[in-house]
Amino acid sequence: VAAAVTAAEGARREWWDAGVAARIDAVQAAASTVAARTGELGELLARELGKPRADAEGELRFAQAFVAHCAAHAAEAHADVVIDTGAAGGHLRITQQPFGTVAAITPWNAPVILAALKVVPALLAGNAVVVKPSPLVPLAVTAVLGELAAGLPAGVLAVCNGGVEVGRALVRDPRIRKVGFTGGDAAAVALLRDLAEGLVPAVLELGGNDPAIVCADADLSTEAVERLVLASFLTSGQVCMAAKRVYVHRSRLEELTERYLEVARSALVMGDPLDPAVTVGPLASATQRDRVSALIDAARRAPGATVVELGTVTEAAMTGGGWFVRPMLVLGLGDEHELVREEQFGPVVPLLGFDDEDDAVRRANDSPLGLAASVWSADEERAVALARRLECGHVSINVANRGGMHLRAPFGGVKRSGYGREYGDDAVAHWLQPRSIHAPAPVPARAYPADAASPEASPATPAPRTGAPRTGALPPAEEEGT
Repeated sequence: VAAAVTAAEGARREWWDAGVAARIDAVQAAASTVAARTGELGELLARELGKPRADAEGELRFAQAFVAHCAAHAAEAHADVVIDTGAAGGHLRITQQPFGTVAAITPWNAPVILAALKVVPALLAGNAVVVKPSPLVPLAVTAVLGELAAGLPAGVLAVCNGGVEVGRALVRDPRIRKVGFTGGDAAAVALLRDLAEGLVPAVLELGGNDPAIVCADADLSTEAVERLVLASFLTSGQVCMAAKRVYVHRSRLEELTERYLEVARSALVMGDPLDPAVTVGPLASATQRDRVSALIDAARRAPGATVVELGTVTEAAMTGGGWFVRPMLVLGLGDEHELVREEQFGPVVPLLGFDDEDDAVRRANDSPLGLAASVWSADEERAVALARRLECGHVSINVANRGGMHLRAPFGGVKRSGYGREYGDDAVAHWLQPRSIHAPAPVPARAYPADAASPEASPATPAPRTGAPRTGALPPAEEEGT
């Protein structure tokens, strides 16, 4: 860690001085070499994580789309804002500067895209980056970042693999100026303790116990119900924004239960993640399997509850080893059961009836977490009105999980689901710091700033950003360091 941070410190100033246009070109060229290896890297990711190969390759392609998105907005993020501050010619210029050397600590469930969300905008903003992946699934993400680093100046991007001691050494290094972290809230608390002494800022994307609210007028066609089923079971349910508890208006509960079981028979096929027909692979570890299995056993013992097996199981899942847990739907649980209260992060979901929208909102919000949610209704205006009442950072309409994401949507949580945002048009800007440069109009030396800043002298709204179009390079006068 010390060597990686030292190398990053030695490389970061030249990387910033190269200018945003040169950084865009370098990152896009390096990312293109990753794209050429999508098939190979997708298989590697499927083997080490257990997610189906098509899902793994989709993660790689999504990361490539994110590179293009950030590149399209990087120049705009760097552009100066110039404000007239006085009738006699005063000007305030707001410029941008990087943090310096930053760190990214990434989880195991979507290692490539969750690393890209931090690394790509931070690099384009002119920072040097040191990454610590999860030791549970380090291979594909290390290969991707290594390919990216090979196309950049030495030291600008580095990977340090290891466990907790490596992560703590990284965030405790006084030369680290910002940290991006995706993981659980307990780990985030420990991380923040380490960052507090240096007053280092962080972006935290933590867990979510994401509710789905199915209204009385929801579409329950095969296609719509398949979206709802897959919203819970993609990557075997090991997704932070998966639909983890499904609330259904009581007038449609019986109908949705029947449709859910019917659709799941064909939509959920558990087996070897390299089999193209498989949609549900094993869990990532024995620890995950044991935890999810314990939640299912507790649900079976709950009074009035029914646990129903979903989908089909291939011979490979029954005889080939692996940390398999069959997808399950749980009916009849109370709101206080741990499967409803906790983020299960596995292939089991409770289906719960509600009486009216006030009841659904109250129960959906009754959680210390607030990452994502979804509302299912034939009336978009009604769905949006309901979404506004939910305490979370992202709401999807008639879809959930990855299907509800968009590159332009700022994504992050509220409450114990973290703070800060990723994605969005401002993805690069989150890794820049504003710097103000004020050339005031001549005023008496003893005047307070307010004496010279009358409403007539200062415009009500700032002038628009100067600089290049969104996709172009900044003109020389606007380049960093000039």
